[in-house]
Amino acid sequence: MNADAATLNAARRTAELSALAECPAVDVVVIGGGITGAGIALDAASRGLRVVLAEKHDLAFGTSRWSSKLVHGGLRYLATGNVGIARRSAIERGILMTRNAPHLVRAMPQLVPLLGSMRRRDRALVRAGFLAGDALRRLAGTSATVLPRSQRISREQVIDLAPTVRRDGLDGGLLAYDGQLIDDARLVTAVARTAAQHGATILTYTAASRAAGDAVRLTDQLSGESFDLRARAVINATGVWAADIDPALRLRPSRGTHLVFDAPAFGNPTAALTVPIPGELNRFVFAMPEQLGRVYLGLTDEDAPGPVPDVPQPTSAEVAFLLETVNTALGTALGTADVRGAYAGLRPLIDTGAGRTADVSRNHAVIESESGVFSVIGGKLTEYRYMAQDVLDRAVLSRGLAASPCRTRDLPLLGAPGNPGATGSPARRPPESVVARYGAEAANVLAAAGCERPEKPVADGIDVTRAEFEYAVSHEGALTAEDIVDRRTRIGLVAADRERVLDVAREFVDGAD
Repeated sequence: MNADAATLNAARRTAELSALAECPAVDVVVIGGGITGAGIALDAASRGLRVVLAEKHDLAFGTSRWSSKLVHGGLRYLATGNVGIARRSAIERGILMTRNAPHLVRAMPQLVPLLGSMRRRDRALVRAGFLAGDALRRLAGTSATVLPRSQRISREQVIDLAPTVRRDGLDGGLLAYDGQLIDDARLVTAVARTAAQHGATILTYTAASRAAGDAVRLTDQLSGESFDLRARAVINATGVWAADIDPALRLRPSRGTHLVFDAPAFGNPTAALTVPIPGELNRFVFAMPEQLGRVYLGLTDEDAPGPVPDVPQPTSAEVAFLLETVNTALGTALGTADVRGAYAGLRPLIDTGAGRTADVSRNHAVIESESGVFSVIGGKLTEYRYMAQDVLDRAVLSRGLAASPCRTRDLPLLGAPGNPGATGSPARRPPESVVARYGAEAANVLAAAGCERPEKPVADGIDVTRAEFEYAVSHEGALTAEDIVDRRTRIGLVAADRERVLDVAREFVDGAD
């Protein structure tokens, strides 16, 4: 497999659009460049099918970049009696952590402090839930060396893991582990590039319209040129925008909001401070240590009716709820002045009628429209691979496509051990921050750099290097400065930092023209 096959850039995009316009016929067209669409493209390409992914904006432009950056084991679904999705989530988490993307997903300690205000009954429920999580992990075949067993820890250990925790009445804590992504948008990029590595055509800034079961119109958003592309199967993976492709679909978007803090505001924690939401069963607010020296605080679950915005916005009520909830577990309260940034994403839930969005099933569904378009709706990031396999199995069977069986359970993504894409040999080991974001491909990032001072940070206090900005353009399909700052890196989550690096990003975009 040629390592250059995974390279996405403006020149490749132009060449592939031209080739498709001249020979407009493929096996599968996937509409949508989030985690589900990228996963479908990888599944199809690795089965030997000719596949085109068309994304109106950039990779991970929508919901896939607004998640909690967690690969959940499904514990909350077990608590509500949904054993099927809980088991699948635990299995898919294990696949990601041990086979697909061990470089992007690692064990995250989740700490529930046992405060004086926490009732004995609630403590018992949390402990029982964590033990059930251990059982799910074993059922999924994930070793305790990958995800350690839950345990009770001392007061001193709690303070060491979460230094700003409230000390009054603190009686130790309960510690469990789940999967944490270095970043959700980086996972999407890795999946899309691995699909390209297997022969998929990945087209960003390419809008799809007039979709039918055997054809779709593609429009280059940069040039304005359009052409019709024939396909034996068309798959709609546009998430909360799915009804734009098939108006018969009924979705109920749910908004999940996070706040972004500098890590020192939480004492530079090494575990996710996990605070039960009063009156809720197995729902928590998490303060999670993240890359770039930040802590993300989330998560809300609110109805979001009406037109679907490109970039959802948190509400003041959600900000207040998150602060009020986490402050019940902190020694010194945090306020809005401590918030460095905020983001919100819309979950593409299936509309099942009345009730709270928090109680709506996270199951997915595959629906074939009257025109023959397959849509995959609902679901969750952790199960993207399973969802891709499900919709593609159905398309292969329904359309009689000549495809090999699904291979993605054991297929390492770009940057994972076993993927042939790592070829660079720099003079010395890349910085740990680069290794955390690129895995085995980190050496390539530096080896491919043609810029001056490739290891220099793009701004003081930000551990993203100039080589990473260049690599986003030369290898990861970034076409704009916003692609670099808001999706290939996550500097853009803090507006002040975003402004500091935008001109640097523009230099690399302009230099590639």
